[in-house]
This record gives sequence, C-alpha cells and structure tokens, in this order.
Amino acid sequence: MTLRHLNIYVSVFRHNSITGASKALHLAQPSVSLAVRELEEHYGLKLFVREGRHIRPTEAGKEFYGYALHIVSLFSEMEQKFRNWDVQGTFRIGASITIGTHILPALIGRLQKAFPQLRIEAVIQNSAAIEQMILENSIDIGLVENQPDLPDLQAVAFLEDSLCAIVPPGHPLAAQRSVTLADLAQYPFFMREKGSAGREILEASFALRQLSVRPAWESTSTQAIVSGVARGLGVAVLPFLLVKRDIEEKNVALAPLDPPLTRHLHVIFHQSKYRTASMETFLSLCLEYGVSSGHPAGGPISLHSAASDRG
Repeated sequence: MTLRHLNIYVSVFRHNSITGASKALHLAQPSVSLAVRELEEHYGLKLFVREGRHIRPTEAGKEFYGYALHIVSLFSEMEQKFRNWDVQGTFRIGASITIGTHILPALIGRLQKAFPQLRIEAVIQNSAAIEQMILENSIDIGLVENQPDLPDLQAVAFLEDSLCAIVPPGHPLAAQRSVTLADLAQYPFFMREKGSAGREILEASFALRQLSVRPAWESTSTQAIVSGVARGLGVAVLPFLLVKRDIEEKNVALAPLDPPLTRHLHVIFHQSKYRTASMETFLSLCLEYGVSSGHPAGGPISLHSAASDRG
C-alpha cells in the first residue's frame, strides 16, 4: 500500500467512478481499477460496490476515505512547506460568486505582486461548495459570505456587506421611503439557489418574521434574476455589490429595506491546515481591502491568532 494507492482511492471516491478518476489523474482505467483492487486485497475488505455505470462506497469505504484524505492532505502540506511553495508553487483560492465577481480579482492582483512567481488558481462557486472544498483540501483558502458552522473550519471576518431589495422601474414599492420583507413578499419573489449565502440569510430573515415565501424563480445566475426583475416579473433581495451597476443604469430600482440586512464576508481555512506566508499575506490583503472600502469587519489579526482565538 503506497501513497499512490491513496491518491487514486481519494479520486475514485470523489468521482464515484473509475472512469472519472482515470480522467482526472490522467491514468489508464485498468491502472485505477488495479489500485483499488490491491487496496481491497491488502485490507481484506470491500471498499466499493458497483451500481450500473457508477460505484458506491461501502461503509468501510467511507471510513477509509477519511483516513486516506487526511494522509494525502498531510503529504500535500509537507510538500508545500519544504519546497518553498510560497515562491514557486501553487496557491489555490476559492470564492463565493459575489466575492469572486467583485473583490477577488483585485485581491489576486495584489497577491501576485507580493509573490510574482507564485501560480494562483481560483475557483468560484456558492458558499457551501467553497466550504466543502476547504474540507477536502481542494483549495487552500476560501472567501465566503457567512461564517461557517462546520467545526473544522476557521473564519476571519474582513468586510461588512449589505443586501438590498430591487424592484422593476416604476414599481409601487420604488416610490416608498422604505419597504419591509413583508411588503416584498406580496409580489413574485426571485431567489438565488439553495447553498448560496444570500439565500440562507434571506430565508432566515423570513423565518424570523414568520413569513412563508416560495420563490417564483430560483437561479444560480444573479444576472438572470436581475433581468427578470427589470422586465417587471418580480422582486428580489441581492447583494448590493452585484446589483449596483444595474441600479445606477436604472435597469432596476432600489427599494430601501427597513430594517437593513447586513452580513460579514469571511476568509476561511481548515483549522489543521499548515498556514504559509502566502496565506498570511492574503489574509492581510483581505483585511486591508475591508479598511480601504470603509466597511471593515474587524481589526488586524493573523491566521495563527485567529485559530488560537477560536480554539
């Protein structure tokens, strides 16, 4: 049993497929199948069962994945630490859609200036997906819109953000000095998909006010929601950063929420992750961005002190 076996196993588990793992690892399918079979023979147990074209992990296979992922992640972190990864390696960043669209490009530009030879890879998904990638060590650090509840994740707030209500131009609510969620709930409501931070905040706010709202539209595309509102088909509550331009261009109208909905944007990382100089620098850049925007979420803090403060 070697590290190569564990790397292959982790990939097969994530893809639920020998074919998917072979493509991701650039290995022939027989080599991937052989590695899994050798693992099963080595430990004398069944790790996967076949279901049609896919495979499903057994209970033993699920538990084995936890150990395999931990070992593979530790080896990856050892490589990062002892190969001067901050200078010539790869730094993997994940961000939610709002942050990835409006904040991440500037932060990556500043990080690249600090580490010119560092290869920076970025992935943009909803907040739930970014949190899962941190847990799986698919990325080194993430930027999300809510503080995660998962115990293995540490979070540092760096910026305060707000959600705003948008309505079609000429809509009755656009003429009011303030509107409530109850006012908005009387009209067809457009929402982001489940798993997005904005959706979670909105649903929690509705529940707090004992409002039952079923979305008329549900989309992963903020622009699709804005376009629907602009055409007079409904109303929505979205991050101000994502709709600022459409409001300025009068494609949609702002309906001032009372009380306002605010939230903190967070830098997140795994609590057992080896924190490199590039990670510390990136966090500092995030905190500086919050200060320069005029809406900081907290004072200076390092990833090391953040981990100790949160236990």
